[in-house]
Amino acid sequence: MADTIAETVDLLYSIDQDHLTLDQQIALGSALANLAQAERLEQINERLRVIHQVLNTWALRAATTTDGR
Repeated sequence: MADTIAETVDLLYSIDQDHLTLDQQIALGSALANLAQAERLEQINERLRVIHQVLNTWALRAATTTDGR
């Protein structure tokens, strides 16, 4: 997904904004906002994956120890 986001960023920032109509400027602004949201969601998703790995490790350790510590 990161490659897709990077390619989209490159594409969006390569647009010559000086020659856009008002509607195109609004659409570009909306696309940039959506892209920022997608990047943030990807960061959140990555953090959740890390948390999931930590919790699974803890659960596995608890299941394999005799006293639960």
